[in-house]
Amino acid sequence: MISKVLIVDDDRAVRDALGQSLDLADLQPILASSFIEAKDHIATDFAGVVVSDIRMPGKDGFALLDHARKTDPELPVILLTGEADIPMAVKGMGGGAFDFLEKPCKPANLLAIVGKALKTRELVLENRALKREIRRGDAASRMLVGTSALSEKLREATRTAARSSAEALITGPAGSGTAKVAEVIHLLSAAAMRPFQKIAAVTATPESLAAAFQRADGGSIFLDEVASLTDAAQFTLVDLLEANAGTRVIAGTYRDLARDASEGRFNTDLFYKLDVIRVRIPSLRERPEDIPVLFRHYVALACEQSDLAPPDISAEVMARLMARDWPGNARALMNAAMRFAMGLDEPQETVSAPGLAGQMAQVERSLLCDALQRHCGNATEAAAALQLPRKTFYDKLARHGVRPGDYRR
Repeated sequence: MISKVLIVDDDRAVRDALGQSLDLADLQPILASSFIEAKDHIATDFAGVVVSDIRMPGKDGFALLDHARKTDPELPVILLTGEADIPMAVKGMGGGAFDFLEKPCKPANLLAIVGKALKTRELVLENRALKREIRRGDAASRMLVGTSALSEKLREATRTAARSSAEALITGPAGSGTAKVAEVIHLLSAAAMRPFQKIAAVTATPESLAAAFQRADGGSIFLDEVASLTDAAQFTLVDLLEANAGTRVIAGTYRDLARDASEGRFNTDLFYKLDVIRVRIPSLRERPEDIPVLFRHYVALACEQSDLAPPDISAEVMARLMARDWPGNARALMNAAMRFAMGLDEPQETVSAPGLAGQMAQVERSLLCDALQRHCGNATEAAAALQLPRKTFYDKLARHGVRPGDYRR
């Protein structure tokens, strides 16, 4: 059972007394005298509850309650109040407080309310852990690698698309992996046990499309670069979609299909039939922090497939990767990883790259994310690995908008 209780009160005598009562009950009190001192303990993964006085100098208990609600709406906050402040405490409960205690509170009352709050918190954390475990084992987590917010948004988009049987359009820059995203959508869908057909649209004919619908038999058909379909194939696909409601079509494109349709280069009826659910794959330029994670993943796959010993990936190698622009996205990075795994020299980058300041910022952010990824979000271990003082490490995290909690597993 979780046992941490954050006690926040500017009165040292009250703070110590409450802490002693909790300590005698084998709980773990954390004592803080102000909002500033308390706020750093509050996080989405805080394994405990908060007990805070309402009246404090500076930011009061309501400010702390508001901060806790914004950080984690399911974190129980118990308010401490004097007799004259009971109406305020009741109002605070309406604003999300778990309960309130009147000062001076008896140890039995304190332990009863805190115990109830701890049980509530424990259930919340257990449910979250279970959901993370389920998500970690699904096709989106296994096949769509990346720790950035954009990668998580992509995984969520595939899960949302999978819950529907409607047609889907996957967009993204060249090399971003539309086929893989389509396969993930199929594997997460109710049709996962039925066939998944991949068709290169550039070679598709009316006859081959009709045959693909027969083979799919209620499964999914992925059309790679759907904009390359001939006019005849486009008209046939419109008819097939109307006649085969049980078979789903997932189309991928690197082009602006809406513009092609509006300018007469793509069948408008077909565009609107396909553009029911749209999933966009972000480029590597938009999520540079994913480069180290993806590169390590691709190197590991290449070594496993070729029965090679995994090579060491130094910080210098990672810095060079981060300085590149990667117009070929995941496909280009995968090729680079395969060459690296086989000990081949990297080709010279010929495309334009960001300026020096931009490259340095990308490299620094990447190394921070990579260290957190390798140490499962443990900031102390990550800072030590980078040979940085903890304060400097946290300053850099704040500058780049990186949160250790996003890397915990």
